[in-house]
Amino acid sequence: MTAAEFLVTPGEITKDTKSFTLSGDEGRHAATVKRMRAGEVINLCDGQGTRAFATVTKVHKASLDLTIDRVTFEEAPEPRFVVVQALAKGERAELAVEMLTEVGADAIIPWKAEHAIGKWDSIDKGLEKWRRTSRESAKQSRRAWIPEISQLHTTEQVCELMSQAQSVFVLHESADQALAACAIREQGTIIIVVGPEGGISPDELAAFTAAGARVVHMGASVMRTSTAGAIAVGGLLMRSQRWS
Repeated sequence: MTAAEFLVTPGEITKDTKSFTLSGDEGRHAATVKRMRAGEVINLCDGQGTRAFATVTKVHKASLDLTIDRVTFEEAPEPRFVVVQALAKGERAELAVEMLTEVGADAIIPWKAEHAIGKWDSIDKGLEKWRRTSRESAKQSRRAWIPEISQLHTTEQVCELMSQAQSVFVLHESADQALAACAIREQGTIIIVVGPEGGISPDELAAFTAAGARVVHMGASVMRTSTAGAIAVGGLLMRSQRWS
């Protein structure tokens, strides 16, 4: 059986750490929900590449005392996949973040698209919901790196990001070129833009193209905004060294 995994704050665990107390929300969950027992082995991850393999020595009401058996560090993967995800309605936005995290996106940028149906009444609350979803998904999928969730971006800000990337793909059903036919690099940043339920506007498409993006499709089907990004990232990862 795979060992249970819990998240810690970056910097709490180092290669020299010999013992540790898991407290807070994660410690409470481990003690009262997971009902961990002395002698069981668990994993601790800081979401920035560090993972510790630990043995439970004592269980408290809302925390665990642990002996750290081994600490490893995983470098940030290359190439780096950044997904610009348009705001979506209801639970579809959280589904998009969950799937993108599981499949391997390294950063997710919320985008205030012109035709976005989803709206954030509070940007802070919206970001917190996306970040919480990503953390839980990363923990479930045993990712060493939790995707970065950036601030809400305008179209102009997204265009500025494109100049820093090695490859930029905008998913659109009217494109002539297939994503599957595009070459990808094994280093640097690859940006994928996913439009909203209402579609990417002509002005947005023109702005992205002027910024150097390639407009591509993923076959004859029109996919939901909640699933298109994960499918695109997964398709490119299949052709990269990361999944080899």
